[in-house]
Amino acid sequence: MKNAMPPREPTVFIVDDDASVRDSLEYLLQSVGLRTRKYASGTEFLEAYDPASPGCLVLDVRMPGMSGMELQQRLEELGSTLPIIFITAHGDVPMAVQAVKAGAVDFLIKPFRDQEVLDKVQQSIHEDTKARDQVEHRREVLERLASLTPREREVLDMVVDGKANKGIAVELGISQRTVEVHRARVMEKMQAGSVARLVQMVMSLRE
Repeated sequence: MKNAMPPREPTVFIVDDDASVRDSLEYLLQSVGLRTRKYASGTEFLEAYDPASPGCLVLDVRMPGMSGMELQQRLEELGSTLPIIFITAHGDVPMAVQAVKAGAVDFLIKPFRDQEVLDKVQQSIHEDTKARDQVEHRREVLERLASLTPREREVLDMVVDGKANKGIAVELGISQRTVEVHRARVMEKMQAGSVARLVQMVMSLRE
């Protein structure tokens, strides 16, 4: 069994060409114990971007060079699931709305309240953690499924379909005792403490 890697600490990535905005956001977020990284441009952020780093991105809509929306599009092309909170001035609200429609979590209108920033960031980190946990769970279940023999997989599918050992034995043309052995191995390999848990794992792959 491989040793699980320790979970990475979530980071709030701040991307804004205005140094005073970057610094004030960093101070606010660090004041409640959040880890931050700040960048002066989208290009600078992309150079350091690591898909495995959890957290969220606080991103200015309008920046010289690569705009916030262009960075959003680039991250989408890279398959990023990092939640994005846009920072916008009143005049850029339509642009921010468009960004939300393109997948951003929300947007903050300058000047924004500290608590509003903290609430949106905490919510985004929570959603990112939840999404990453689901991806990791799915990977683990698929890995366990791959360890089953073809016969064990047949037995698993029938158990998930609600069939009893006797019915499985008749359908597969094997003894009930053999079914019980296969079933026990399936439960062990899938690390399922109960049939209900086994069904939940398999159904989670079909969602």
